[in-house]
Amino acid sequence: MRAECGKGMVKSMDYKKAGVDIEAGYQSVELMKKYVKETMRPEVLGGLGGFSGAFSLAAIKDMEKPTLVSGTDGVGTKLKLAFLMDRHDTVGIDCVAMCVNDIACAGGEPLFFLDYIACGRNYPEKIAAIVKGVAHGCLQSGAALIGGETAEMPGFYPEDEYDLAGFAVGVVDEKDMITGENIRPGDTLVGIASSGVHSNGFSLVRKVFEMTREGLAVYYDELGRTLGEALLEPTRIYVKALKAVKEAGVTIKGCSHITGGGFYENIPRMLPEGVHAVVKKDSYEVPAIFRLLQEKGQLEERMMYNTYNMGLGMVLALAPEQAETAMEAIRKSGETSCVVGHVRAGEKGVTLC
Repeated sequence: MRAECGKGMVKSMDYKKAGVDIEAGYQSVELMKKYVKETMRPEVLGGLGGFSGAFSLAAIKDMEKPTLVSGTDGVGTKLKLAFLMDRHDTVGIDCVAMCVNDIACAGGEPLFFLDYIACGRNYPEKIAAIVKGVAHGCLQSGAALIGGETAEMPGFYPEDEYDLAGFAVGVVDEKDMITGENIRPGDTLVGIASSGVHSNGFSLVRKVFEMTREGLAVYYDELGRTLGEALLEPTRIYVKALKAVKEAGVTIKGCSHITGGGFYENIPRMLPEGVHAVVKKDSYEVPAIFRLLQEKGQLEERMMYNTYNMGLGMVLALAPEQAETAMEAIRKSGETSCVVGHVRAGEKGVTLC
């Protein structure tokens, strides 16, 4: 049946009325270009806006057995805090950190990064702020931001919310890969300090604390800042610290990125069969944010160490005679570290004492 003209006629529809603003997408790209440009490396071919990102591998031709390593991750429900605080320029650092720290754990050098932002509505300034954070994370890790995607998905996400994920590729000569296979009883464990909660366990954080703008604005003396500021603190990126250790002539036998699953899941991942890690809880000071979280939520200590990094973002296994050299290199890179335990013979796993 043909539509009748006049009263009752269906109104004309276009993509913008359906909720997708193509012009806003163009504006977002223009606003983010200056941040992306800062991350460029000589190996990047072409510019922003193509259908794919191109990266020359000519620089790795001198490696004996160049091996690509990759990492992909998101920021998780930490984004809920960014929404409440209307602050979007730090979560991009978290996204990069979660990917490149995993690459560094394998001994790799991050080469390039791509991001994916899905949102209910494209607010160009907000998207540019997110990408600004991504670019800062790339600068901290030495990775080039060679591409990405912003998907406007009305009806799928609320207008003022978004999700953020990323993907990184790095390279390492096969002989320099950190595999953990040479960890032996007597080796020393060195922990590198975290900046706080990082990007894991926020579903529990949001149950413990009042997740309102007012609640996040509460100032805590023990934190020296508001709760929101402490929780939104971006994840530390350890690429340069691990590179400094390597350049100091230290062999990193094993490396554990303390993410979701805390100590109990992540430390055993670097261990071979037949060795057991022992971590001394009093070997370093646990940051105030974790003590506050445990107290407010009345959480058991084991749950805390099974969920959070508790102040250590990375744990390295080293020959004991190289520990001091490694810690000096880490200090010069701008990070803080200390001896937190040792390796003994036993069933693969970790004991906290």
